[in-house]
Amino acid sequence: MATHVITGAGSGIGAALAERLLARGDELWLWARNAGRAKELRERFPGAHTLVGDLAEPERLSWALGHQSPPDRVDSLTHSAGVVELGEVGELTPKVWQSVLAANLLAPAELTRLLLPQLRAARGHVVFVNSGAGLRANPHWGAYAASKHGLRALADSLRGEERANGLRVTTVYPGRTATPMQSKVHQQEGRAYDPEVWMPPEAVAETVLTALDLPRSTEITDLQVRPTH
Repeated sequence: MATHVITGAGSGIGAALAERLLARGDELWLWARNAGRAKELRERFPGAHTLVGDLAEPERLSWALGHQSPPDRVDSLTHSAGVVELGEVGELTPKVWQSVLAANLLAPAELTRLLLPQLRAARGHVVFVNSGAGLRANPHWGAYAASKHGLRALADSLRGEERANGLRVTTVYPGRTATPMQSKVHQQEGRAYDPEVWMPPEAVAETVLTALDLPRSTEITDLQVRPTH
C-alpha cells in the first residue's frame, strides 16, 4: 500500500485523484487549509488522514507541519491546489502577484522541501499539476502564467537535484479542465461556463496515475493533456 500526499483534494483534479487512489486501497494524506476543511475531507474520503496549513502563507507551513505528525514515508506528493487571478500587467497590484505566486509556486516549493526526508525514504514521486499557462503566457494571464512557468522551473531543478536520491518528478500540463477554477476563469472573462465543453478532471487524474504507476526504471518528466474537441 502506497502513501500519497495531495493538495487541492477538495475539488477538481485533486479530488478525482484522491477518489481513484482511495478506491484501490492506498493511504491518503490530504492537505487542508484549516481544521474545518480537514473535517470535510475526512468525511468525503473515509479513512483518509489530513494535514492542515494555509498554502496562501507558505512561510508558516514549517510551523504548521511541525505541530502535526506527517507520515514517515511518502510515496507521492501531488501538488494540485492553485489559484487564478486574471488581469492586465498594467492593472495587477503587488498584492495580487504575491497571492498568486505564494499559492502556486512558493507553497509547492516549501511543502516539497518539508516532505523531502519522507520522499527520499520512499524513493518517491513528486507530481506538479501545472497548466498550459506554464508553457506560454497569453494576455491577461501574466500573474498566473508567471507562477506556472516558475513551477516548471522548480520541477526541473528538483528532478536534477534529487535524481541521486531516487526521486521521480513529473509535470502535467492540462488544457482547460471542468473544475471550480475554470468556472471562476469564465466569470473573470465575462463568458458563460459550460463544463461539458472542457476535459473532465477524471481524465487528468488518470494521467497522473499513469505517471505514478510506471515501473521504477522509468519516468515521465513532462506531459501535456488536451481535450479532443
